[in-house]
Amino acid sequence: MSEELIIRHCSPTLAGMKTGSLFSCACTEKQELVKEIRSLNKRLVPKGLRVLPLRVWNNRALIYVYRPSGLQKDLDGEQARKLLEQYGYQPERADACIIHLIDRLQSAEEFPHEVGLFLGYPPEDVCEFIRNKAGNHKCVGCWKVYGDEAAAQKTFAKYKKCTDVYCSQWKNGKSIERLTVAG
Repeated sequence: MSEELIIRHCSPTLAGMKTGSLFSCACTEKQELVKEIRSLNKRLVPKGLRVLPLRVWNNRALIYVYRPSGLQKDLDGEQARKLLEQYGYQPERADACIIHLIDRLQSAEEFPHEVGLFLGYPPEDVCEFIRNKAGNHKCVGCWKVYGDEAAAQKTFAKYKKCTDVYCSQWKNGKSIERLTVAG
């Protein structure tokens, strides 16, 4: 897993604009992936960021980069809490929620779409995505929007600009540590 992948897929999270990001990468050697993640966490945890492998299968890994403080705040919202409780989560403990999400990713017959709450998506949009089975949305960007389309479009534009700037700065030699905003 390269730092370039993290920069490309997680810039808004690195910048402190977004709670979490999720991406898939090649993983032919699980022990090597764990070693890389440990190294990243040593550098990024002091900045308030964590990197976790949520699932490894078929030579691919699903990687979660997140801000624990932001995640707990997101999960404390009433709408998020109600949705998570429906799926057996204990929303008052973000760390327990991540463990439950990992279990659901490995054992559920369907993909656990509540994962949007772990990424900082608006709870209204996550709930409606599940209820509408991904249909009837107003627009699509980083997520499918069912609520405030104008606000979502502004957020999508901010995330894209952030990613463009971070990718450029990383290519010009700025380290991932320097690009990560302390939080």
